[in-house]
Formats: sequence, structure tokens, C-alpha cells
Amino acid sequence: MGAGSTPRGISASTQRDRRIAFPPGDRISSGDETLPRNPRKMRLTRYFLPVLKETPAEAQIVSHRLMLRAGLIKQAAAGIYSWLPLGYKVLRRIEQIVHEEQARAGHLAMLMPTIQSADLWRESGRYDAYGEEMLRIKDRGGRDMLFTPTAEELITDIFRANVSSYKDLPLTMYQIQWKFRDEIRPRFGVMRGREFLMKDGYNFDLTREDALHAYNRHLVSYLRTYERMGLQAIPMRADSGPIGGDDTHEFLVLAETGESEVFYDSQITDLKFGDREVDYDSVEQCQAVLEEFTSRYARTDETHDEAKFADVPEERRRVARGIEVGQIFYFGTKYSDALGATVQTKDGEKVPVHMGSHGIGVSRLLGAIIEASHDDKGIIWPEGVTPFHCGIVNLKQGDDEADTACEALYKALTAAGLDPLYDDRNERAGGKFATMDLIGLPWRITVGPRGLKNGVVELTSRRTGESEEMPPEAAVARIVEIYAAHRG
Repeated sequence: MGAGSTPRGISASTQRDRRIAFPPGDRISSGDETLPRNPRKMRLTRYFLPVLKETPAEAQIVSHRLMLRAGLIKQAAAGIYSWLPLGYKVLRRIEQIVHEEQARAGHLAMLMPTIQSADLWRESGRYDAYGEEMLRIKDRGGRDMLFTPTAEELITDIFRANVSSYKDLPLTMYQIQWKFRDEIRPRFGVMRGREFLMKDGYNFDLTREDALHAYNRHLVSYLRTYERMGLQAIPMRADSGPIGGDDTHEFLVLAETGESEVFYDSQITDLKFGDREVDYDSVEQCQAVLEEFTSRYARTDETHDEAKFADVPEERRRVARGIEVGQIFYFGTKYSDALGATVQTKDGEKVPVHMGSHGIGVSRLLGAIIEASHDDKGIIWPEGVTPFHCGIVNLKQGDDEADTACEALYKALTAAGLDPLYDDRNERAGGKFATMDLIGLPWRITVGPRGLKNGVVELTSRRTGESEEMPPEAAVARIVEIYAAHRG
């Protein structure tokens, strides 16, 4: 594309209306050496990014290899990781999407402790039944404690101490908190670690029908959540495991490295939630989404039924592997009966509340996203979760015009509410490109003296590898437009 032409996908009138306003003296073409430098800019020379050239021997799957090589995590002990700045930024992006979609569904955020008393678990009957995955400890007073693997008992105790009337229902609360399960063989990095960050939510309802609506509401919100992260997560009939209950779906991302064998009708992969609006208070609308996304055969190996699978037309039967990234449960009055969580109805009768729990593996999602979105060069972050929205690569650090152009680009992108990463290292171009490809930022703006003489920079898509020359203002406008489509 020649200098001064309109970038593809943006009309001339739109370009005029949305032209990025570079402050006086900051025009990229001016070469103005007086442009102020912002010491708070996210420059790669000031960032902690310990990338590795060699693949660590202990990493068996792609996501683990790339998370270590790109400097996202560092192992602290078997199945336990420190989250380094780049990985922590992605973790926070994922958390933010989860919070936004939970708020959209009307669910209330809270936070419970990671250490719980064993007494509540004995009251529910799960303390001895849970098995060796639970990390049991004693405090200095000799009291039995545990590092929480899940929080049904604690949230039920909070509910029973504070809610006594049907008028306070329905109620759904959730948290995003660290959990610990002492896996016998932790492996695959964050995909099967012992410590993990999880969103766990709990609904309390008066009747089974109300609780099943909460179940459907969670299914809808999860579909939106995963699509915003660039994932297709298929809800599959699953086994409830130690949490219990008859109604449960796991959300699985198809991947060769998945721990679960899955059986499904290929039509389900054509379904998209998209940008449709759903009234979460509408039983009919939420039920319709549930039926749309669960009416076709899709099951994990624990619940697979060969006879029912045989009813699927042969050309649509698929057997693959999947990564679990979430699960929803309805378990009736299992915990409210055991822990005495009751409310008084309008007739004065005390009844146990109906409950469900609903989890999303927040830290595990990083691994799942990488498994689903990478190439031989590195990670390819979807726009919704990328740690930085755009990389700026200076091909000739120290050149006044190139330095000034990069500074102005950075200022324009941040003024538009975006978060760029500026590679200002004195490094050869190939090394800079390799780093950007490895860490996987979706878009890269390359600035060099030759292009600036023609009034252009180069905008490159990490996913397609396609590059396009355009004026700096147009490159910023394109990036702004792309990310506008990814707001919740």
C-alpha cells in the first residue's frame, strides 16, 4: 500500500473522523527532537522478560514449553509456579473478562480464605472422603486445617449464618482465588499443577427449578466468557466427581494434548454465541441457549454412551481430546442438608436451599489458549487476552527520526486507552522480530528510517503474518478499531 492511501477496512470518511490527534510538535513526520520522553513507558529495556532460547527438558507439551521460553512463569516446586510480569498480565486480563461476565449475569464477587478449618468438612462428610489430593495441615494450636481445594462448605456456612428467608433468594456469589490439590503426578505446567487460580461460584435458590435456571445462566455466561478469550469451549455432559450432583457439564477446548478423551457430533463446532444479547433473568432465553449448545451429542469418556453415540450420523461422529477449562454443577440440597442451610418459605416452612457450584480454571486457561493458538515461532495471543495490545519495533534505535516516531506512536496508542510494548533494545531486527513472535502480541508496528522517508510504518498481524505499509496515524487508527470490537 502506498503512502497516504486509506488502510483496508477503514473508509476515507471514517479515517478523517477518527484521525489520531498527535499533540503539537509530536507529528511523526516532523522529526521534532523536543518530543518529551515519558519515563513510565513500557520499554523492553526496562521490562523483566527472561526469554529462553532453548526448550527446557522438563516441558512436555507446547503450552508449557512456550510459557517457560517466553518468560511467563518459572517453576518454584513440582506443580507450583511463580507468575512473572508477562504471564501475570495475561492472568489479570483473563480475570477481568471473568469478572465482567459474572457481573453481566448478576453474580456478586467476594473472597474467601485459602486456609479452611477441617471442622466444616467433617460436618459435610467430605474431610475423609476427599482423598490425598487435599493438603491437610495443623496450626500451632493443634487444630486440623486444610488448603482449600474448593469452597462449598465455607460458602454454605456463610450463607446459613446470614440468610434465613426466601425473600433473600436467589443469590449467587463467586470468588477468584488460589486453590491447591496435591496431584500425585503434576505435569504439563499450569495445565495440571498443584496450585492454581480458579473462579468458583455458588448459587442458592428456593426450588430445583430456580437452581436449574441458575445452572443455565452460568452456561450462558461461560459461553460468552470463553469466546471473548478467543476460545471455543464445548459444553459436554460430564461426571460430577467428589463435588457430587446429577447435573453437570464440563467446558472443553479441543486439543491434541488434552487430558480427556471426548466424543461429539461435529455440528457442535459450528455453533457460536457471538454478540447476541440474552436476558439473564429470562428462564426461556437461558433455557433456549442451553438446548442449542447441549442438544447434540458431546460427552467426556466418563459419561460416554456408545449406543447414543451410534445415533449420530457416522460422518459427524468425532473422537478427539479436550482440555477442561470449566465445569458447572447442580447438586440440589447435598450441602444444605448436611450443613443446615435452610430458609423459611412464605408459608412459614423451613426448607433446605438448592445449590450449585460453577468453576473456571483461570490459570489453566493460559495453557489452553496457547495450546489452541500457537505456531512454530511462538504464542499467538487472541486480542481479548494479550498482555500488550501492540508491539512497537524500532529498527534503528538511536536514530532521531525513528526514536521520535516510536515515541509518538506510543503516546497515541496509550491516549486511545491501549497498552503497547516498545522494543527499544539495541538489537538486530531479526532478534527483535523473534522476541515479538515468541511472546505472541497480536499486532506489531515496525518503524524504520527507510519507511519514514516515505511517510509510512509497517503493521503486521501475528496470526496471518501479513504486513501492510500505511501512515503512522492510520496504523494507530487500525489498532484502535480492532480492539474496539473486543470490548465486553
